[in-house]
Amino acid sequence: MGPKFGTSGLRGLATELVGRVAALYATAFANMLLERGQAGPGTIVLIGRDFRPSSPEIAATCMGALARAGMVPVDCGALPTPALALYGLKLGAASLMVTGSHIPADRNGIKFYSPNGEINKAEEQAITRLAEQLAADAGSIKVEHGSGADHSAEATRHFIERYKALLPGTLLKGLNVGVYQHSSVARDILITILESLGATILPIGRSEVFIPIDTEAVSEATSEKLAVWAKKYALDAIVSTDGDGDRPFVADEIGSPLRGDLLGLISAKFLGAKFIATPVTSNSGIEAASGVEVVRTRVGSPYVISAMIEAVGCGKQRVIGFEANGGVMLGSDFSVGGAALSALPTRDSVLPIIATLKAAAEDKIPLSAVVAQHHLPVALSSRIENYSIDRSCALLAHLKASDTSVERLFGGIGRVKAMDCMDGVRLTLHGGRILHIRPSGNAPEVRCYVEAEDRGTAEHLLAQGLAILNNWAE
Repeated sequence: MGPKFGTSGLRGLATELVGRVAALYATAFANMLLERGQAGPGTIVLIGRDFRPSSPEIAATCMGALARAGMVPVDCGALPTPALALYGLKLGAASLMVTGSHIPADRNGIKFYSPNGEINKAEEQAITRLAEQLAADAGSIKVEHGSGADHSAEATRHFIERYKALLPGTLLKGLNVGVYQHSSVARDILITILESLGATILPIGRSEVFIPIDTEAVSEATSEKLAVWAKKYALDAIVSTDGDGDRPFVADEIGSPLRGDLLGLISAKFLGAKFIATPVTSNSGIEAASGVEVVRTRVGSPYVISAMIEAVGCGKQRVIGFEANGGVMLGSDFSVGGAALSALPTRDSVLPIIATLKAAAEDKIPLSAVVAQHHLPVALSSRIENYSIDRSCALLAHLKASDTSVERLFGGIGRVKAMDCMDGVRLTLHGGRILHIRPSGNAPEVRCYVEAEDRGTAEHLLAQGLAILNNWAE
């Protein structure tokens, strides 16, 4: 099975994307823009990329294809996805970001943006149809390395200024923050922004080899590093992002990672949001803890963005969206201390990092105390890698076939009170525990999310869920 659209963007093996496939999808994207009147001959299109070894070549191929389509590629270099999206909104230009986000370096992807922002599911389908129609056309799959004017400095500067101008330069004074740089394209930008807000920064763990960081499933090796760094350097927090800088990562004073949906909730409170859109995988306590209207969606930024657009269309104000991975999206403009923060309907990692650090600095409490203030159910998640898509689909079909199938598979861990099939299978068990099974939309793996009233129960439930998934066979 070749590259396809997942929860956010086109994804596939790097070996499949390098060459003709990159040219084909860039051409299909250009044709969609032309058909919809969103671009014409001579229109600029922005191109960004992450630090994966395959990304420069894929980006160059895309630039060559866009030039053949009559457009003018603009090279924005290696930068965070939200920085590229923000620059595109400023210029009213379409863009594409070559990135596989948090998945391993042997895989890669392309995220597409129209002049209005991140494309929706209907536009993904339109690109797929055009790619199928153009696949036999020699011109559409021709591999030529293109180039474009270098706007990397301007695009990066615009993103940095968004946050430097937002809050006082002493906001984070007194905080000692480690920035886990690894191979994130946000690694230097993040330091610049946090230092401008008064934090004392310690860069740690920089790598020239790509390291996949999944903010929803932190590896044991990464957790061990965080604990060592936090103690060794007496840090108040450790922050980072995934590979393309659109998912935040925050760990507390002992190196324990904070959940992404908590970072989203803190961001919503920081901004005084009145409406929240978030996937079904986010903590079930968000409604009560936020005190505002919350709409649940399927997993994937396009679904969250669609819900925000619908809310704004219905007259809702101060609209925010976030995912369980921590990526925060702004569906409307906000004002923070008199400073304007424009809408940015794509995942951003910097805002939730700033909002969370501010919560600790302002109240002069450790991050662990910030977590405790929100009284959310204990939520944990993990994944099983190399779990084939066919196996995942067969498992879901089996569970949805009958209540008996569910009871036979999960009856040993508790009585099933309710089942939600909005995205995967989400079971509410006796005692209010939640077990949610969902195939990844980006890689051959299956994810397991659980909630319980205390950590011990949640850890036990997660272990039970993963064991069932590992042992299941058709």
